[in-house]
Amino acid sequence: MSLELNLSGKTAIVTGGSAGIGLATAKALYSEGVNVVIAARNQEKLEQAVIDIQSLDNANAKVIGVSADLTTAEDVEKVISTTIAKFGKIDILINNAGSARAGSFLELSDQAFLDAWSLKLLGYIRFVRAVIPHLKKQGDGRIINIIGGAGRTPRPNFLPGGTTNAALLNFTRGISKELALDNIRINAISPGLTDTERAKTLAVQNADSLGITVDEYKAQAVKSIPLGKIVNPEEIAALALFLVSDLAASITGAEIQIDGGSTPGV
Repeated sequence: MSLELNLSGKTAIVTGGSAGIGLATAKALYSEGVNVVIAARNQEKLEQAVIDIQSLDNANAKVIGVSADLTTAEDVEKVISTTIAKFGKIDILINNAGSARAGSFLELSDQAFLDAWSLKLLGYIRFVRAVIPHLKKQGDGRIINIIGGAGRTPRPNFLPGGTTNAALLNFTRGISKELALDNIRINAISPGLTDTERAKTLAVQNADSLGITVDEYKAQAVKSIPLGKIVNPEEIAALALFLVSDLAASITGAEIQIDGGSTPGV
């Protein structure tokens, strides 16, 4: 049996697409013949990401970058309208943009929580709300929310991110039944410790809050993973491709963890 994804000709939006998991997913989609719109705040990184994706040399697909701050509804709409103007449709949304500060609870201000909620939680919600009318019109759509293991397994030194992720799990499962009426599937991928620049920044913040070196923190983190290895962004991209393909036509409202077996419980 050959696993044919049959994604060629579709159009996808990938937020946070200039680095890490977002860039890996954008590259994977492009390689399958999907037209890709990547959205990110940093214009320089965005332009470089477009060059990196185009270097894959897929004549059947196009990629463009849109500079956007997902804490504003206007910029979300700009990404949507630019995609429609360029490609005429939207088939796939990969929600990936978001960050949260790590640190001891008593050292975190209200703003640390508000920043995480505004960018990731409300950013994802804004994008889903904005894209739904276009997906409903064609009677088909696929949405992936890249969330994170802290939503299911809270960490005391990552509460802004953990509360954001828990809320997004609730949102993903809750909205899935309503979207299913229009053949729109929405699922969540929750990565564990992943080899990205963002993870390196978090490692520094976590080490500082625990009073240990970054190397000590990384060693402890890897030791806690049963498979004993950090997740590669391409692994997450591969799962995203499967979930947005018709091979996963009956999967919606689900969360799939890629964490080397580190999440306890069921």
